[in-house]
Amino acid sequence: MKRTKRRRPLRLLAVILLALVLGALWFRWQNWALETNEHTVPPAGLPAGFDGLRIAHLSDLHGHEYGEGSAELLSAVAAAEPELILVTGDLIDQEAQMDMVPALAKGLAEIAPTYYVTGNHEWALGTAAVKQLKALLTDCGVNVLSNRYEVLERGGDTLLLAGVDDPNGYADQKTPEALYTEMEGAHPGAFSLLLAHRNDQFDRYAAAGFDLVFSGHGHGGIVRLPFTDGLLGTNRNFFPTRTAGVYTQGDSTLFVSRGLGNNTVPIRGFRLFNRPDLAVVELRAEQSM
Repeated sequence: MKRTKRRRPLRLLAVILLALVLGALWFRWQNWALETNEHTVPPAGLPAGFDGLRIAHLSDLHGHEYGEGSAELLSAVAAAEPELILVTGDLIDQEAQMDMVPALAKGLAEIAPTYYVTGNHEWALGTAAVKQLKALLTDCGVNVLSNRYEVLERGGDTLLLAGVDDPNGYADQKTPEALYTEMEGAHPGAFSLLLAHRNDQFDRYAAAGFDLVFSGHGHGGIVRLPFTDGLLGTNRNFFPTRTAGVYTQGDSTLFVSRGLGNNTVPIRGFRLFNRPDLAVVELRAEQSM
């Protein structure tokens, strides 16, 4: 009987240690096990020529490398066979993370035309660091959209791909409203796709007239809960909205990525029930649905 009593504490300790190890492995899996999620998005007014356009949407990487030289992430993007790759900010949030940019940027540009806009964390590093990052991305073949747009053609139709710098940037930048007015003046009635980091600015972009907006910033609500958009907002609010997936307002559509990483400043972030998200979006014209 005495031997049995002595063994019970050891067995209990072994169970506790096993539970701790399994919990730590599960937590790591939740935070760094990349998943690819396919979405079909039918924005109002999409030209027929862009029906079926496949887009890989990357956001909020925060300097994390999936494999050496971002090999795991690049492999997942390539497997999705995108025609466009959109990167909506918070690529890094420490200057030391600039070293991981070339391998990722060159790899993405080799897969498909890649477009980037800044997030709030890049601008938190300062204007000089943002200029360095933009130049580095450009040298690696990535198209940096700083309050400007490009004209894309597919299937005989035209789409205006625009991007705005994050509001955390310089004060005298061109406004989204001014950019839309410029676009509409040069290409009246053309369908517009805007890259803008902040999901919580959708009301403004919709009011300006943009047809489709791709954003990040929300991190999926950090802790995903059933029937909600998450528990914690990146603006330090509870139960945020528009943190993942498709939303509409009038004739405008928003797509939000849950993001690929966690903040590393001012404190290291985490995520639960909310694995890192490589979003693959297929656009569909309404007449084909």
